[in-house]
Amino acid sequence: MLALTFASAVSVALVIGRIIWTRETHYAGLIWNLFLAWMPMIFALLAREHQKEDVNPGWRFLAFGAAWLLFFPNAPYIFTDIIHLTQYYSHFWIDLMLILINALTGLIIGFVSLYLMQSAVRRMASEFTSWLFIIAVALLSGFGICLGRFLRLNSWDVIAPWKMLHTVGHWVGHSPGYPGSILFSILFAAFLFVAYLMLYALTYLSPQRINSITAVGSVRSVD
Repeated sequence: MLALTFASAVSVALVIGRIIWTRETHYAGLIWNLFLAWMPMIFALLAREHQKEDVNPGWRFLAFGAAWLLFFPNAPYIFTDIIHLTQYYSHFWIDLMLILINALTGLIIGFVSLYLMQSAVRRMASEFTSWLFIIAVALLSGFGICLGRFLRLNSWDVIAPWKMLHTVGHWVGHSPGYPGSILFSILFAAFLFVAYLMLYALTYLSPQRINSITAVGSVRSVD
């Protein structure tokens, strides 16, 4: 949590620094998006807190879990802000690094919350079920990010479901780019799953395992 808080503070400071330096507010939205990336972490912690009382999920756990799922796409969504590089080209490489550090911070925050929820599912069901849960979340998040980027829908639009259904229905029926958007959703879901799987694997690299891997590499080099 300290590392994530530090990374978030650095990301926000860099955005503010760019605003002061260029006197432009094009990327001020990164601060809001990073704030939204913290929401699934908060809901995941609350959900896990209510799961400690009993293995079987209560209504509080389910409510916080639903809120977590609703806000989770906000964490990796920041990567799509790269689209703004085509609109504000004057400081391309600086802006690219600015977006990437915010996006990476948001992604890791989201993955930590995802790990907490996966461990909750594993506790209630099984290891296999927890990975089915990861796949489902990746697919839903890919579609949610697609809705957010191309239809400009937000997590809080769920309070007006009729509006969301009308917007999505019109998009499905009348948008010529709909098939491409589905492909985008699938590819982003694949990105989320692969990235999470790699970071998940890194959590099992204890110092002893790192030393054993290094030793094996040294032996092969000698051979």
